[in-house]
Amino acid sequence: MLRKAILVFVCALALVAGTSATLSAQTAAKDIARLGADLTPLGGEKAGNAAGTIPAWDGGIKSPPAGYKKGGHYVDPFAGDKPLFTITGSNMGQYAANLTPGQQALLKAYPTYKMNVYPTRRSASHPKRIYDKTREIAATAKTVENGYGVSGAVNGIPFPVPKQGVEVIWNHLLRYRGDSAARDVAQAAPTRKGDYTLVQFRDEFFMLYSMPGMTEAQLNNKILFFKQEVMAPARLAGGILLVQESLNQVKEHRSAWLYNPGQRRVRRAPNVAYDNPGTAADGMRTSDQLDMFNGAVDRYDWKLVGKKEMYVPYNAYRFQDPKVKFSDILKPLHINQDLSRYELHRVWVVDATLKAGERHIYKRRTFYVDEDSWQILAIDQYDNRDQLWRVSEAHAMNYYDVPTIWTSLEVHTDLQAGRYLAIGMNSEYKPYDFNVKRTMQDYTPEALRRSGVR
Repeated sequence: MLRKAILVFVCALALVAGTSATLSAQTAAKDIARLGADLTPLGGEKAGNAAGTIPAWDGGIKSPPAGYKKGGHYVDPFAGDKPLFTITGSNMGQYAANLTPGQQALLKAYPTYKMNVYPTRRSASHPKRIYDKTREIAATAKTVENGYGVSGAVNGIPFPVPKQGVEVIWNHLLRYRGDSAARDVAQAAPTRKGDYTLVQFRDEFFMLYSMPGMTEAQLNNKILFFKQEVMAPARLAGGILLVQESLNQVKEHRSAWLYNPGQRRVRRAPNVAYDNPGTAADGMRTSDQLDMFNGAVDRYDWKLVGKKEMYVPYNAYRFQDPKVKFSDILKPLHINQDLSRYELHRVWVVDATLKAGERHIYKRRTFYVDEDSWQILAIDQYDNRDQLWRVSEAHAMNYYDVPTIWTSLEVHTDLQAGRYLAIGMNSEYKPYDFNVKRTMQDYTPEALRRSGVR
């Protein structure tokens, strides 16, 4: 009798498990069917909002605007737009529902800080093959190793209809930014009085995950290669960082090497990760804050708060306008907010809380992620006393010759120090090159040794 009861119980469990699996598959199929229907091909809501302040997505920028010359700086498609209103410290109360805690803190801290809000332009667009691959891998993509890695995915956005916070972050990490890119950018950390020294970087990105025809097997657990050479000032010039980023970071952590021009040696750089200081950033950002967030996700618990309408930096073409000088951007206490453009967009909100026993200078981080591109647009970072410490904003734009949404400037403001770091300034340098010709062999330690000439 006991044996029969156990058998009945086991069969019941199997039936429940089978039913759950079937329901899960049906839910996934239902979500996938929404892509390109009521959802954009990458998972955003196609429709505008009820108030009419967010328009419907109609495909984003489909072709470069008049006046743009390939290989040149990007013409602002929305240069004729005028601000709808300006948010300041004195009137922010009426807009608080759509402001992040970090934005409110900046408005309170600096009397000269303001946010010019423009009409919302849902300009995000991507190649059709990225849309097609997103639909394809949505049926196979899954997180593995407690969310620390992803399998069943290549090219597209793995979780266009996310159910967990870590899935949103993986969408950011694996979003499309072109196949390869080279850029010259400047970084500065002004003093409170506004004095600064420019640091010039030459960055290269080789986006393995996004390469046409790439397979998961060919990835060999790598998603991108990154090389960064310091070009100026002279005391730092010649140092080169090489990173090989992993897909499953439990199976294999990121690999990194540094070329030291003084020693003319290449060394492993295991500390280029997590909360170790960013390169030449005067302690104003961590390694995992480049590109707003990069690297392993294992030190945090990720909670999906939901979706909200927020004023976020968007269509920030002014920062790469060659008529704008770096000195026009860099001002005491905060960047020149007359050059910033904010719009009302729907963003996914994700809370990251440091796990018990793990170490990071940020105990908690709140991420605001664009529904149309999966670009992180803003982050609030808290210290170990649960006090708001640093506020980050990504001033994003559509590089429409690719096309892709990426940043024209990242700003990380330290509220406690009263200073900020600006990285990604490009207006005085040549434009981004999304057609750089490289191979995987160009991103090895051996290639790094050969490239070190100082």
